[in-house]
Amino acid sequence: MAEIQLRNLSKRWGSFVGVHEFDLTIADKEFLVLLGPSGCGKTTTMRMIAGLEDATEGDILVDGVRVNDLEPKDRDVAMVFQSYALYPNMNVYENIRFPLRVRGVDPKTHDEKVRRASAMVELDDFLHRKPAELSGGQRQRVALARAVVREPNVFLMDEPLSNLDAKLRVSTRAQIKNLSHELAVTTIYVTHDQIEAMTLADRVVIMKAGVVQQVGTPVDIYDHPANAFVASFIGNPAMNLMDGVIKGGAFTANNVKIAGLDAADGAVTLGFRAEDARVVESGGQINAPIYTMELLGDATMVSVRIGGALVSVKADKNYRAEIDDVVSIEVPKEQCHLFEAETGARIGD
Repeated sequence: MAEIQLRNLSKRWGSFVGVHEFDLTIADKEFLVLLGPSGCGKTTTMRMIAGLEDATEGDILVDGVRVNDLEPKDRDVAMVFQSYALYPNMNVYENIRFPLRVRGVDPKTHDEKVRRASAMVELDDFLHRKPAELSGGQRQRVALARAVVREPNVFLMDEPLSNLDAKLRVSTRAQIKNLSHELAVTTIYVTHDQIEAMTLADRVVIMKAGVVQQVGTPVDIYDHPANAFVASFIGNPAMNLMDGVIKGGAFTANNVKIAGLDAADGAVTLGFRAEDARVVESGGQINAPIYTMELLGDATMVSVRIGGALVSVKADKNYRAEIDDVVSIEVPKEQCHLFEAETGARIGD
């Protein structure tokens, strides 16, 4: 097992900064997710841990031992890639077995280890097949089994579900969650999909332009985003954000007035989540024409435009109205989040 410490880790290419002073301790057996948009530095951070990229500055420690100068093969990490990276000329059994052969593991133990790994990801019926004969989900499970068979100290997973369709992503995600519980190995998982992050992680690291924006449990980040960027990135739909001003404890914007807020006067961004507001007959703090409606099955998503922002609220699944009908939305002041207009930093707790 392994505790990983990243101390002021940075990566630069000339004047371009890929990762800036990443500082974090990842606990033994923790499942940590690096989350952010493309180009935010999450994969670069993982590649530095794996030894596939050299850090410009900072230290990487595994169980207190600095590994910056170790070759990837000597770091005892197993990596699962987005692209599967299977050998097309080998069947599933041999693909899973390959790391054992390369590392010189006693051949007498190979069969037991391969079959144990294949059973964990439900591949026992496919061991004789070549990768070309498998579906995308099955190929990704082979890649997972190949990582598992090594019994490493650390698993590194770089967007392993990106190539799968929506249904397969759900089932494979569940398999990864169960696998991480069963193996209890330190895991670092890279994704741009916030649903994966929320469902898999013990803790989430949200990154933007190479800089860590917030570190916390999924619940902490969802309920208390550190800034407007995090608020806009986490949640499906993302948090509603409206620009306006506070005056006398009331937030005002076009077609919006929310009173009773504890904040100083001035320009702010106010946020609330779609599920925390509700459509009412009249008397709501937001009164605006409907921009669009989406039937979700369990609810109806009603959206209005406030300035340049699209603001959504979840209504009852039986709610019906027409586009351009004026709708009244009640937003409890307790569910409102305030952010500085210029920096986006959270105001208050």
